[in-house]
Amino acid sequence: MKPELNLLVWSVVLTVVQMLVAAQASFNKVGLMALVGNREGLPELTGWGGRASRAHYNMLENLVLFASLVLVAVVVGKTNDMTLLGAQLFFWARLAYAAIYVAGIIWVRTLAWLVSMAGLVVIFAQIMK
Repeated sequence: MKPELNLLVWSVVLTVVQMLVAAQASFNKVGLMALVGNREGLPELTGWGGRASRAHYNMLENLVLFASLVLVAVVVGKTNDMTLLGAQLFFWARLAYAAIYVAGIIWVRTLAWLVSMAGLVVIFAQIMK
């Protein structure tokens, strides 16, 4: 398997872990019965739980972009050391982003997001070559 695809799989794993962290925060706030119901009228998650939920949603948005670029690069045969670097930048920056966001560290979170975006740009540039 191409290493870029391997990083895509690990990015999916990271997304699932983020979902579980956000779900745990919801469970802690409202309990099991509210979560197995229709989830109408649930209180807004605040604190680390709200941040975990927003980080997960942000990962979902960015995973679509990452998956699209990696899959196109693999299908058209444009993978190389630079696409691997882009995929590595994306994955490790997203891992850092998740931890930094849940911890509530401002500015550094934005820097991590920018690094992940740079990874996407690197992959895109190789596809367009």
